[in-house]
Amino acid sequence: MRGPGGADIDDAALAGRKRGGLRLVSVLELANISKHFGAIQAVNDVSITLEAGEVVGLMGDNGAGKSTLVKMIAGNFRPSHGTMRMDDKELILHKPAEARQHGIEIVHQDLALCNNLTAAANVYLGRELRRGVGPFRILDYAAMYKRAGQLFAELKSETRPRDLVKQMSGGQRQAVAIARTMLSQAKIVLMDEPTAAISVRQVAEVLNLIRHLRDQGIAVVLISHRMPDVFDVADRVIVMRRGRKVADKKIASSSPEEVTGLITGAIEQLA
Repeated sequence: MRGPGGADIDDAALAGRKRGGLRLVSVLELANISKHFGAIQAVNDVSITLEAGEVVGLMGDNGAGKSTLVKMIAGNFRPSHGTMRMDDKELILHKPAEARQHGIEIVHQDLALCNNLTAAANVYLGRELRRGVGPFRILDYAAMYKRAGQLFAELKSETRPRDLVKQMSGGQRQAVAIARTMLSQAKIVLMDEPTAAISVRQVAEVLNLIRHLRDQGIAVVLISHRMPDVFDVADRVIVMRRGRKVADKKIASSSPEEVTGLITGAIEQLA
């Protein structure tokens, strides 16, 4: 099995961790991360470890600090306090492009796709392949269609490289956005409400896409308000309230009722 950046992960090791046994190497560690905007404390003293081949559900009410936390991981914001570490080195990000260089990709809720372009063109948007010599270089459409098709096959998606995005379902659009993250051999994929406003059938398709990312050793952070989706696909759930982490539990040892209590404040804190 391929791990982050193309490294191999032993299937037995992965299975052992999911049974509560062996622990895989962490791909990102946040230590006492805080972010304030003037007098507003958006994120307060949050510590999280993400592991390869793990789906983490990130839940909380509006204003809980989820998006701010994810934007710090993605390079949109710099933490006011605390540190991020990757590969045993401190990670300091000034912009999203630097996060992508370190294998951190984000799939926004609006997906940021160009409706008038094909699936393959969207996968390679800003990273187009060219062929030729010197100034006489043209876009290598054949190579882009071929590689995009391979990525969709890996995701077991019915999306075709030459299809226009404007003609696609919500699930197919998610496949395009996720394939774009796989092109750069991501170590971490941050997903913001990927199952919002799509049909039940498309939700199942998107959850399968997330499982395929996990099976390739990629750490996935799933921001979602949909409790069934998180409990269906996540290995662990992190709950935030008023900028603080109030729970960090294995899905198997929690319940939708407990998470709802943590989100609303009926249950104070488990973390």
